[in-house]
Amino acid sequence: MDLKLKGKRALVTGSSSGLGEAIAKLLASEGATVIIHGRNSEKAGEVVNAILNAGGLAELAIGDLSTDEGADAVATAALKSGQIDILVNNAGETSHKSWGEATTEDWLSIYNNNVVSYVRMVQRIVPQMKKLGWGRVIHIGGGLAIQPIKEQPHYNATLAARHNMSVSLARSLKDSGSTSNVVSPGAIINPMVEEWLQNAAPKFGWGTDPEEIKYKAVQELIPNDTGRFGEPQEVAGAVAYLCSSFADYISGSVLRVDGGTIRCL
Repeated sequence: MDLKLKGKRALVTGSSSGLGEAIAKLLASEGATVIIHGRNSEKAGEVVNAILNAGGLAELAIGDLSTDEGADAVATAALKSGQIDILVNNAGETSHKSWGEATTEDWLSIYNNNVVSYVRMVQRIVPQMKKLGWGRVIHIGGGLAIQPIKEQPHYNATLAARHNMSVSLARSLKDSGSTSNVVSPGAIINPMVEEWLQNAAPKFGWGTDPEEIKYKAVQELIPNDTGRFGEPQEVAGAVAYLCSSFADYISGSVLRVDGGTIRCL
């Protein structure tokens, strides 16, 4: 299927690794010029080179989105060679601190990194998007925004804020030709998660086989209807769909990619 992204330019924040990298590479494979963002120029440059070597189009934008100055640098680099049609707000941080561990400084820091950083890029990219008459804003959220758990309350709250602000943005984009949506991943496997599973396996009695560990972790910690972890490419596919012309009539929505973990109407 042709998603009709050829000629579009997409800025994917936090795309030097992980989920953002998977999103960027899929958009590039669909013909979009992708601006790879990160704080480490070497890591981000490796992703750019991988896309170029695969026949895609990619550029580089380096900066720390937790500051206005860093966001200015990223926006300037992204817009240097042309307009931005697609903004995927993905950059952020996680924290596993509990109510008793997370200080007020932790709450302020993670809100700045996970919410205000999104706002910074919306403020710098969306105004020019409105003038184009077509645009896409995708915010990466999460199931904990809808059904928070007792752990990591400050992180859960930032996901809820992302969902809320995305719908508010959709309302403000009325009649502009641009849309705003959330892709809400469940438990997605990545090297960091795999390392945590290996370290946690002895505590939970999950054995030593990596596949057995993943299976038991899903059954005990994140039961879902597919019985497995998700893959980064599956989240990337949802993002790509919402970026396409097939999603022109979708705005202010939350697309859950979680195997049925979140069970609500």
